[in-house]
Amino acid sequence: MNLSRKKYYLLVLAAAAGFSALGETTPPAPASAAAPESVFVQPENPHEGRDPFYPESTRPYVTAVAAHAAPAATLIIRGFSGTADDRTVIINNHSFAAGDEGDVTTPDGRVHIHCLVIKDNSVIIEADHQRRELDFSTQ
Repeated sequence: MNLSRKKYYLLVLAAAAGFSALGETTPPAPASAAAPESVFVQPENPHEGRDPFYPESTRPYVTAVAAHAAPAATLIIRGFSGTADDRTVIINNHSFAAGDEGDVTTPDGRVHIHCLVIKDNSVIIEADHQRRELDFSTQ
């Protein structure tokens, strides 16, 4: 069927306005209801759910392990370095200066540490919202 441009554009405009070629009108779209909210639950173990892109990954469950308080025995001072004015401490193979924060790996999982004060033979840290003093001389 060979239509002129003018007729073609009129049909397109009529279709956009809701009219069909037969003169019938299309019913208006029903009013949409409010969209439901999405709820995401973080699984605590592989039986509750897995990462669909990396099904063998344990990443979703590591945060649940880190939420538990790590025993002080798993946080070990490996040594001190620096001058008396600019001192650093090595805890579980991770270096910290006073005021630094970071994650260290322990046998129980990752633990977030905030190094508060570095003393001569000890360090005061905050881990899992608890202050602890780790002593180097007894290790």
